[in-house]
Parts: sequence; structure tokens; C-alpha cells
Amino acid sequence: MSKFWKLAIASVVSAVLIAGYSLRAEKRSEKTATLNSFDRTIIHNSKQMVDDGRQIFRFDTFGDESFWGGTLQLHKAIAGARLGGVGPGLSPATAAALGLKIDVDALPPSLVSAVKAGQVNLNDPAITVALLKLNAVVGVTGLFDGDGKLQSLGLQCALCHSRVDNSVTAPGIPAGVIGHRLDGWSNQDLNVGQIVALSPNLQPVADVLGTDVPTVKKVLNSWGPGKFDAELFLDGKAFRPDGKSAATLIPPAFGLAGVNLHTWTGAWGTVTYWNALVANLEMHGKGTFFDPRLDNAKQFPIAAANHLGHVKNDPDLITSKLPALHFYQLAIPAPKPPKGSFNEEAAKRGDELFSGKAQCTTCHTEPIWSEPGWNLHKGSEVCIDNFEANRAPDHRYRTTPLNGLWTHMKRGFYHDGRFPTLLDVVNHYDSCFNLGLSSGEKTDLVEYLKSLPSEEESDTSGIQ
Repeated sequence: MSKFWKLAIASVVSAVLIAGYSLRAEKRSEKTATLNSFDRTIIHNSKQMVDDGRQIFRFDTFGDESFWGGTLQLHKAIAGARLGGVGPGLSPATAAALGLKIDVDALPPSLVSAVKAGQVNLNDPAITVALLKLNAVVGVTGLFDGDGKLQSLGLQCALCHSRVDNSVTAPGIPAGVIGHRLDGWSNQDLNVGQIVALSPNLQPVADVLGTDVPTVKKVLNSWGPGKFDAELFLDGKAFRPDGKSAATLIPPAFGLAGVNLHTWTGAWGTVTYWNALVANLEMHGKGTFFDPRLDNAKQFPIAAANHLGHVKNDPDLITSKLPALHFYQLAIPAPKPPKGSFNEEAAKRGDELFSGKAQCTTCHTEPIWSEPGWNLHKGSEVCIDNFEANRAPDHRYRTTPLNGLWTHMKRGFYHDGRFPTLLDVVNHYDSCFNLGLSSGEKTDLVEYLKSLPSEEESDTSGIQ
């Protein structure tokens, strides 16, 4: 091809590209130009709600420091006797082993460099206290007096429902301990029960549950990493009939837009209902909460005896924050799986199976991957027991959304992690519904599940 024609073709291609970009820009301008004043108000409000919701999700304690610090005195166990607390204190190494995460963006560059160089003593509780002063421990806020002494401690939503990426590695610190925040990702490493069990004063918890402190510690230490028992303070059932812990997996808080119910089990309520319940009854913040279903002493004896369906505090530090918190959570998309984390050809075959022979779309409707509407089922419908379902008002299980499964594969699947792998889940359904899937088809289904959300579902390139 002559030089002339090469230049001519290049000029034509450039002209087409420039025209395309100009047309897109023109269309964006036209869209903007047609927005009326209330349209712009909506846009401004949505941005403000996301910003406010992020702040609340990450940093608001809702006044719960009066419980975790004032009542349980957890901060004293973290500081240790040398710093005015009790016991040996909580070192960074132990904190990491318990699943606590560090926000690298809250650390001064000099400290990040020292950590990477192995120049920070990871066995010194004073370092943990220093990290709290920097507000760098994800989901935990330390409150200090004028002399810099840790005097209380509060918890946030982010403690259980955030992780950090693997951007920082250092001697003695595993990947995923220090990094940039990943809001909405369930913290599969977090051992909530073991952390709470460190509290010097668990007697108030024992009093509410009608037991003794050694039993409370036994229950808390039975949960294990990545699990929490939200119903314990409602029904007092610490263990399943088979003797295993009644705790369930900490669910992700992303990909919930369009999904009716928020929790593993049925009819508790929407995302904002559960936020209100957790902020008031689980985090022990200071707000208002109403649910007369908790007056049912037969199903919820602990809640009924303590009037947990009728909570009112003045001032209310929770209710005004629920709208923005709700908005922010619904704005968190399910993250796309990394390239190379699944077999793309197998996933394509699995896609066909999912809506065909495997009958998965009977319940998991694309793209929310749950049923639009009342997305609940009895345990018998999916060939499992009803123990956890019977701890909820509707005695049913919610159809769990599937987007982002790849982010929480460490602690098993289903509400209690009873199936160690996705293949175990597929095998269960194959047996339950007599699907007759071959081993190859099962593998293809697993690869498809690992691929969610797909590029098409996650594409936001058209959003301006």
C-alpha cells in the first residue's frame, strides 16, 4: 500500500473517531441542557446522599461507645495494663489474626514506609492504640481524653461489612490486612465473637441472656471467623440442634439494589429495616426502633423480656442517618471478578445450564439473582433444615443474590457455611432436584457462578 493511501485511511479513521466522540459529547450536553431545576436537585441530592452515607457507614458509631466502652470496657482490654487498661493489651499482630483491618489512606507516609521496612513492633499494644488515634482501624473508633489516654471505643458498620485490598505487603503482615477500603465486602477474617470475648465486663451480657459469664465466652468463642449471631440477643439460641454454633456468615453489603429482603432469613425487612435493627440492637447505638413482632415471647424470649421491639432514646443518634446509609448501600455494586479467576469458556456453558437444565433461574432471576417480590422459601423447598429459618418472623429463607460470590468463598456457602465449596452447593441442588448433571456440567456451573457479575451486568460505561 502506498504512503498516500496509508495516510488517507488514517485520516478517515481519525475523522470518524473524532466525530463519534463529538457526537457523544453533544448528546451529553443535550441531556444536561434538558434537565430542569428539580432534575438538578435530584442529582445534587443523590451525590450528597452517597457522600453522607459513606461517612456514616465508615465512621458513625451511633453512640454505641457507651456500650462497648462504657459497659463492656472493651477499650481497656485493647490498651492493656501498661497503658491504663487491663491484661496484656491487643497487639497489631493479634488484631490482624482476629481479622481487624487497617486503612492505608489514614496512615502517614512515614508510617507506611516503616511498616514495609519491618521497623514497626507488631507485638506492642501501644501501636494498636496509635492506629486508633489515627482512626485507621476499619470499623473501630477510639475515644481519647486530653492526655491521649484511650477512654472508650465505638464500632461502625464497616467493621463487619468492609475489607481492604492487597495493596500493602510487609514483613509479618499478611496481604489483605493493610490496604484501601472495600466497602460492602464481608470481612471473612473477622472473629467478632473472640473480640467481644476480650471485654473485661461481660456480666451485663450474661444478665440479658440469663446465664453466666463463662457460658457467654463459650458462645462467643464458638462463632469463629467470618460469622456473627444476630438472633442471639433475640431468642437466646446459641447452638444448633446438631451442637454446632448458631452463628451465620457475615453477608456482603453490596449488590442489594432491587433485592427485597436483606438477611439470610425471611421477612425481617429491607436493607433500611435491618440497618435500624442492627444499629439499635446489635451495635447498641442510641436510637429508635419499633417491631412488635419481637413481643412474641415464644419465638423471641430475650427480645420480649427486654422490650427490644420498643426502643426509644433521646437524643436519637440513629434515625436521621438511616436514609443516607440506605442510599449508599444500594449504590455499592457487586465487584467484577478479576481476569483469569474463572474459566471463561466453561462459564459460557454454565450460563446456558443455569437457565436451562440446572433450573437455577426458577429462583435466581437475572440480574438481581433473587426473586423480584417476596423472595422467601421454606427449608423443605431446598432440602435443608428449618433451624435458622425458624429464628425469623416468617420461618423462611431468603433467596440469596449471587453477584460477587467470588469475594466471599473462604468460609463456605449458605447462611451458615455448611457447604465448603460452590461444587458442594451444586451437588446439593443436583441431588435435591434430581437434575442429573454430569461432573463436567457441574464444573461449568461453578465457573459461571464465579464469573458473576458478568461484564454486561457490571458495565457502567454509559452512565454519565
